[in-house]
This record gives sequence, structure tokens and C-alpha cells, in this order.
Amino acid sequence: MTTTAQPSTAPAPSRPIALITGVGRSIGIGAGIARRLAASGWDVAFTYWTPYDRRREWGAEPGAATSIGRELAEAGARTVAIEADLTDPDAPARVFDEAEQSLGGPVTALVLSHAESVDSGLLDTTVEAFDRHFAVNSRASWLLIREYGLRFRGAPGTATGRIVALTSDHTVGNLPYGASKGALDRITLAAAHELAHLGVTANVVNPGPVDTGWMTDDLREALIRGTPLGRLGTPRDTAHLVDFLCSPEGQWINGQLLKSNGGAAA
Repeated sequence: MTTTAQPSTAPAPSRPIALITGVGRSIGIGAGIARRLAASGWDVAFTYWTPYDRRREWGAEPGAATSIGRELAEAGARTVAIEADLTDPDAPARVFDEAEQSLGGPVTALVLSHAESVDSGLLDTTVEAFDRHFAVNSRASWLLIREYGLRFRGAPGTATGRIVALTSDHTVGNLPYGASKGALDRITLAAAHELAHLGVTANVVNPGPVDTGWMTDDLREALIRGTPLGRLGTPRDTAHLVDFLCSPEGQWINGQLLKSNGGAAA
């Protein structure tokens, strides 16, 4: 696990800290959320895992963590980038250690934007791929939420802690991804009840079709036709909802699976 701290001229003490997973590419949803929270007054720790992007069709983006960190610093945030292999059960605790040590305080908001996502169906999914999807999308998410719950210390009687997880409703032709995201939903919604005594809210967001480089032209056109607003979602769209859920004004929304998809047809 490696870290890259980005200097900032912002005063250190008063900004809350958000930990965002899955911020590996500048056009990704995770990066959009990081930018929005930095602009809203958060310091930001974020994780990425270059080998995953490298084996996908879009490839790794050289220097992405550094450039994203620089953007966040320019927005006034102290920030640290943490490269973490979330198939490793010990990674979540190390990620929290790095975030807290680098930014000098506890994590207030945990945003789970990481994913293992390789298209395959019932008949062609391998056991290795199935296990890897559940290790990253489900087990790592549980361990990150557990680590957050063990460390979080909010003021009594206040709802200051936030957990937001990004999910998907993919099923057909996407067996391991969809099944592991379904498990993520249940883990996160359980946290809304099991961590309530800590003053933590937990919600799941389904961002719908957001083109971050994985869509074919035919798929893109079909999805646009099925969306009332006549466009695809953007990382900024998702980020605005996550920002609201993490804000004091969003504290009454808890234990929900929210669709932020422009009304896209299933």
C-alpha cells in the first residue's frame, strides 16, 4: 500500500474528513464525489488500485491519483491518496490508519465507490471471478464499514457520521457484479440500524447509467433513448446527491436505497 499526500494552504483543524474508495480515474464517479466534497469543505482521503484499471479495457490512467489530489488541494482540501488492494482483508484497517495519520483526525464520512466489475453471466462466470467480486464489492465494503464503526466517535445525541455506498441494479449478463452489489446493499442498510447509536446514517445510491468510458456507442444511444431527460448521468450528478447525504441537511435520510438516474427505464 502506498500513499501520496498533497499539500494544501487550507487551515488544518476545522474541516471534517471523508474517506472515498475507488478514485482511480479522473473521469470516474469516485473522483467526481471527491471534487464535490472538497469544494463543500471536506478534507479527503481516497483509495485507488491501479492493477484493476490496467486489466480493464480503459486501462490505467498514469498520474491520476496525483492530479486528482492536486485538484482537491486547489479546492482547499488536505488530501491523501492511498493505493489499496481491497481483496486483502487487512487493507481496510490500513486504509483507515493511513487516512487518520495523514490528515490528523478521524473519518466522519465513508463513501464506498470502489468496484470489481467484469461482465459475465450464469454460464460463463468462473469461480475465481465470482470470489474476487465478492471479496471487493461485498467483503471489503463490510470490513470498511466495520472499521468505520469501531473508530467513529460522534457527539452524543447527534447524527454526524455518514456512510454512503454506490450500488447497481445490473443482473442479466452481470452475475458476479450484480450479486455482490446486492450483498453490499444489505450490509449498508444494516449499518443504518446497527450503527445508529453512534450517530451514523447509512444509505445506498444507485447512480444509474453513467458513462465513464465503459459504454459502447450502441449501448450509449440505447440508454439515452430510455432516459426521460435525454442524456446519460454524469459523475457530477451522483456527487451532488452524495454531498447532500453527507451534509447536516441530509441527516434525516437514513437506511434508504436511492436512485439518482434521471428516470432511466429499467
